[in-house]
Amino acid sequence: MAGRSQERGSSAPILQLFLDAQAGPLYRQVYEAVRRSVLEGRLLPGSRLPPSRTLARELGCSRNSVVTAYEQLYAEGYLESRVGAGSFVSEVLPEALLNARPLPESEASQAPAPRPLSLRGEAISGLRRTRVQEVLRPDRAFLPGMPDPDGFPFDLWSRLLARSWRRPPTQRFVSSAAGGLPELREALADYLNRARDLDCEPGQVLVTGGAQQAVSLTAQLLLNPGETAVMEEPGYPGLRGPLLAAGANIKPIRLDAEGLSVEALEKEAPEARLILVAPSHHYPLCTVMSLKRRLELLEWARAKGAWVLEDDYDSEYRYRGRPLAALQALDSHARGGAGRVLYVGSFSKVLFPSLRLGYLVVPADLAERFERARAALDEHPSMIAQPALADFLNEGHFAAHLRRMRLLYERRQAALIEAAGQELSGLLTLRPDEAGLHLVAEPEDGLARRLSDREMEERAARRGIVCRALSRYYQDPRPDKNRRRGILLGYAAVPESAMRPACRDLAGALTD
Repeated sequence: MAGRSQERGSSAPILQLFLDAQAGPLYRQVYEAVRRSVLEGRLLPGSRLPPSRTLARELGCSRNSVVTAYEQLYAEGYLESRVGAGSFVSEVLPEALLNARPLPESEASQAPAPRPLSLRGEAISGLRRTRVQEVLRPDRAFLPGMPDPDGFPFDLWSRLLARSWRRPPTQRFVSSAAGGLPELREALADYLNRARDLDCEPGQVLVTGGAQQAVSLTAQLLLNPGETAVMEEPGYPGLRGPLLAAGANIKPIRLDAEGLSVEALEKEAPEARLILVAPSHHYPLCTVMSLKRRLELLEWARAKGAWVLEDDYDSEYRYRGRPLAALQALDSHARGGAGRVLYVGSFSKVLFPSLRLGYLVVPADLAERFERARAALDEHPSMIAQPALADFLNEGHFAAHLRRMRLLYERRQAALIEAAGQELSGLLTLRPDEAGLHLVAEPEDGLARRLSDREMEERAARRGIVCRALSRYYQDPRPDKNRRRGILLGYAAVPESAMRPACRDLAGALTD
């Protein structure tokens, strides 16, 4: 242990130091002890430290350990050397370090008061998305929105990744266009024009880090702070954060059986500048917007000079006939189409969530400005997976993967409905859906009187079943008699053999 000093400038500084050969490098222990003493105010500016040889003898370690520690402290500005006098605590320390004193014991035991964020920061940080540990087990019934990880051809994917980076072109190694890898943008435009009937050029496609980044970019470029953005009610909570970050005034508008009503839009938010919709397959209600409503919304947007952001998150998983035409396609092909629709897609549901790649299709007259803005915000999306994804699309692997997964998920939806009919009769009602990765299970009257949907979710969690209360997707927290109640049951990642046991466990949770 080193000695203890009495005052500023004395030759024996205040040091409490014990070295432990099992606790890591000795020089690091000396460094940490001196640094901590400075930060806590036990070594005042100007305090003299013992010579390295003396301190090494007192500590029972080599002089090299002390010298190395001192050198690090010199480099970081904690110590200064005076010719012929030795080593001293620096006289010039940041005021924040000088004010860092140990709290009284009574205060140290209290949690510090949280420091305030901006009003916008507080609003965004308050949007806590529900996360569950079970996401580490994607096959856990009934996690909504989770594709089957075992269905993805990872062997093929790894070969494509290796091939694209074995001898990458210099340009790919250094940088990329802000809109994404040109080959991927071309592949996406070709796919979307064929499969979703879009009318777009590669220059209109921007590769993004998922759907939320696409929404964020759109909101920042098309909305002034305080302008109104309309969200469907209920709606995907993950879209609220990007809107709040752009300073938008978010207005939820309740859906009916045909989707978003223009009559309700005109009544509740006539000043809306941006309308977010999922017309082909709404999340979480699975509603499909009628053609009449789609055309009315496009006409309303043209008349108002508003923008429509189309979230087409899982249109590929349609089990009856071809996927429905996108709203962007209607806007492009309709007489007098004004290019009011921006189209968002993601690979999280069709490939795997951690890929974190999506795309945004913007009207042609906005494309160059969107790309410049993207460059100003974060230059360009990560290039690691983009070449492999371009090859995955161009070589037909994507189309083959979709065909396999459609058949698999259709069987799993049927297995869930059959299992629910056997195990959940009298508790929950499930109806078949022509698309998607989940079903909404609505409570029968007896269960609805006993439990709220959040209580159902909590009881299921205690039995190891993951589901989501429908009420979590409403922005307005006030319940009313017209609000739908239920729980979301994702089936895509659940093996067919596990459906009935999982439904049996869920029934047990709801009847305990």
